[in-house]
Amino acid sequence: MSTVPPAVDLPDLDVAALTRLRQTHPELLAERWAARRRRHLGTNDGRMLLVAADHPARGALGVRDEPMAMASRGDLLRRLAAALSRPGVDGVLGTPDVLEDLLLLGLLDDKIVVGSMNRGGIAGASFELDDRFTGYDAPALAAAGIDGGKMLLRIALDDPATAPTMQACAHAVSDLAAHRLMAMVEPFLSGHDRQGRVGNLLDTESVIHSVHVAAGLGTTSAYTWLKLPVVDDMTRVLDATTLPTLLLGGDPTDAPDAVYARWGEALAHPVARGLVVGRTLLYPPDGRVADAVDAAAALVHHT
Repeated sequence: MSTVPPAVDLPDLDVAALTRLRQTHPELLAERWAARRRRHLGTNDGRMLLVAADHPARGALGVRDEPMAMASRGDLLRRLAAALSRPGVDGVLGTPDVLEDLLLLGLLDDKIVVGSMNRGGIAGASFELDDRFTGYDAPALAAAGIDGGKMLLRIALDDPATAPTMQACAHAVSDLAAHRLMAMVEPFLSGHDRQGRVGNLLDTESVIHSVHVAAGLGTTSAYTWLKLPVVDDMTRVLDATTLPTLLLGGDPTDAPDAVYARWGEALAHPVARGLVVGRTLLYPPDGRVADAVDAAAALVHHT
């Protein structure tokens, strides 16, 4: 039996009308980006809860035991709309297709928007660790008035694809800084198991090593933020950097209460400035997206 139940209390969205609008008025996207009401990263309490929606572009559609949980774009958009309607949600991270859907639906005003940049490492592919930049670049983000760009950096000592990925990420950090945009770097030490599958090393020391590599990328770290997993001994992990850091939600396999407790402990560290969470909030075990989002927002904003 699937552990991904249907969501409850989702808003109604006319997905067919969205497709017609895309077909007949593609020029609206540039107009809507130009007209979008923006907010500064440091407004309110300086902390952020962002909803992540960039997994599908890397072919990662699974949630818990359901490999195609995120296959329906209409269902995903309704879950995102429910999340973005909650007062404690500050913004969203996504690929161009998802962000443009949300823009046309009028859901991005007064939100922080971060564009996902390198989605070329398709989940399960022989080239998975070749995380090429197939999404946003810095000039496109700046032109659209998007607030920053996010990049995945998987550092695999046994895979030569790591070197060009590191170099590409370094260039992206520099390019984003030149436009005064946030560079959100998500680093992992990664490797292959006996079946050749890629996995991330989530012990404390491995995450600390990844922090130091990621922090040194580019010609300046002035606009660099980190996006890090919550692992054991987060105090040691967060002591490894002075860069503002957002904590990622990870795969939603643990009980929600245990997940929220770990987030709360990590968020007590002054370097931790918030959360970037996708599937854990969008596909909660009880289907109640708003409740899951509100619980995370209370941890981030101390409400």
